[in-house]
Amino acid sequence: MTQDVESKPFVLSEYLRVRFKKILDGIATFLNGLGLMPNTITLIGLVGNAGAAVLLAFGYFIPGAVVVLLMGALDGLDGSMARLRKLPVEFGAFADSVSDRYSELLIFGGLMVYAMRQANWWMALAVYLAASGSVLVSYIRARGGAVGMDTKVGIGSRFERYIVLVISLFFGVPHIGMWIIAALSHVTALQRVFDVRRQAKAKNLIRYQ
Repeated sequence: MTQDVESKPFVLSEYLRVRFKKILDGIATFLNGLGLMPNTITLIGLVGNAGAAVLLAFGYFIPGAVVVLLMGALDGLDGSMARLRKLPVEFGAFADSVSDRYSELLIFGGLMVYAMRQANWWMALAVYLAASGSVLVSYIRARGGAVGMDTKVGIGSRFERYIVLVISLFFGVPHIGMWIIAALSHVTALQRVFDVRRQAKAKNLIRYQ
C-alpha cells in the first residue's frame, strides 16, 4: 500500500538552523557553562531590541542595525540551550515566540516614531503596513495550527523580513525596507491563508467550492 508523502515547504531559517547546528550548540554549551538560563537569553534579546528601537527612533540607523543584528544572533540559542540542558521546551518556545513578536513590533515602533518626527507620512504608512503584515503572518499560522493545519509557507517569514530590515538600515534606506517588508508580509499572509484552505479541503473540512 503506497502512501502519499506531502513535501514540506522550504523554510530558510530552519535550513540555516540545521546547517549551523554544531556552531549553535557550541555557543549554547558555552552560555550554559556560564550559568545562564535560556529564558535569560530570550529576555536579553527583547531588551536589546527595545534599545535598538530607541536608536532607530532618533535616526541612528547603523548602530540600530548592529544591535538588531546582534540580538538576531541570539535568536535560536535559547532553544539550543534548553535542548542541551534537557529542559522542557514547550513553554520556552511559547515565550520565545511572544518575545519575537514584541521585538519586531518594538523595532517597527521605533521606525514609526522616526517617520513621524520627520513628517514622512509615506514611510509611516509603510511601517504600518509592514507591522500589520508581520502580525498577520504569525497570526494566520497560529490560528491554522489551532485547528490542526500548520502552515509555514511564504516568501516573507520572520527571517526574510529580518534580513531586509538589517540591510535597509545599514544602507540608510529604512523606508525602502519597510515597503519591501510590507509587500513580502502581506503576500505571505495570503499564501498561508490559501495553504490552510488547501489543507482544509484535503481533509474534507470545506463543504463548498
